[in-house]
Amino acid sequence: MDEVTFKSNTVLSDVHLYTPNHRHLMVRLNSVGQPVFLSQFKLLWSRDSWTDSGTEDSGLRDVPPQEAPPAGSASPRSPPGSGHSHEGLSPQAWADTTSQEAPLDEDGDLDVVRRPRAASDLDPAEPPRDKVHPMILAQEEDDLTGDQAQESCPDSIIKIEHTMATPLEDVGKQVWRGALLLADYILFQRDLFQGRTVLELGAGTGLVSIVAATVARTVYCTDVGTDLLAMCQRNVALNSHLATAGGGVVKVKELDWLKDDLCTDPNVPFSWSEEDIADLYDHTTVLFAAEVFYDDDLTDALFNTLSRLVRRLKNACTAILSVERRFNFTLRHLDVTCEAYDHFRASLNALEKLADSRLRFMVEPVEASFPQLLIYERIRQLELWKIIAEPT
Repeated sequence: MDEVTFKSNTVLSDVHLYTPNHRHLMVRLNSVGQPVFLSQFKLLWSRDSWTDSGTEDSGLRDVPPQEAPPAGSASPRSPPGSGHSHEGLSPQAWADTTSQEAPLDEDGDLDVVRRPRAASDLDPAEPPRDKVHPMILAQEEDDLTGDQAQESCPDSIIKIEHTMATPLEDVGKQVWRGALLLADYILFQRDLFQGRTVLELGAGTGLVSIVAATVARTVYCTDVGTDLLAMCQRNVALNSHLATAGGGVVKVKELDWLKDDLCTDPNVPFSWSEEDIADLYDHTTVLFAAEVFYDDDLTDALFNTLSRLVRRLKNACTAILSVERRFNFTLRHLDVTCEAYDHFRASLNALEKLADSRLRFMVEPVEASFPQLLIYERIRQLELWKIIAEPT
């Protein structure tokens, strides 16, 4: 296969808009026949300057001009927005402070700018975006794990294997902006994760779990599907030096939101041991998920799983959810809608109003005004939500 082909029934993440050069050949396919790429994500940090304070100065450095985030993104010293925190606001109050209207052009059509301005455009109105160029996985790199990965990956680089332009059911094999936003938040709120046991739901490629392992003690990185989990495990191995330097460990496990219990069959790949289950329930204090709210049934399953897990945990916990508000024109409504996001918000409201004699759920938005340490477009449609579960 000489180039990536996009079909009408495939989905492409904005992170992967830039495809490899035409001259590259596809030399690796995963077990289901999808082309696999290797992308490098640069961290704008300095591990040597980390402190234990967990404040804005812990590990954050001024970004040299050549490393500055792209236009429209926040720099570590110039966060977007008003600078006023919205944490503590109710979901309804948050809704009143943010515009839920879709961007429309002068004719009333949906106006969503997705693709960057081409480099060949003359007199661009603003500086061009930094490009993410996925690299074709070379055959000789197939066994690049462990010590080899450490030698080729400095502390400022995360290597992630992924696919592109997947069917909807395989979107977890791509990297999404919401995952990068959540990773930024983890690096900023180090005290919340430092030395803790944490759980990611719907980890996909594992990028957020890898970042979490730089501060957390144990990260349970979960999803469903052997092919996806194998890719996730490979990414963990490629970046094992990051977790090792931070003293953390990532354990890739299967967690099916449609099942009540964790799989303990030793013959099933990525199943749970009794020791891991005990550790999960005894020590987990943080759960997080990024960009998993694109299907109403899956959103319901996620919230049911979240509620079920929280009731089994011995400690009070915090859940951090990342979502991108996406607008679509639907024939059913003959209008611009945001149905997946609306269902997500309704699920948040239902969770907060849930009558429970044992637990109380508090929901609040998190303003994305914290420093940006990964290069991506931090658009205003990206949101973070915090759920605090406490005994009544």
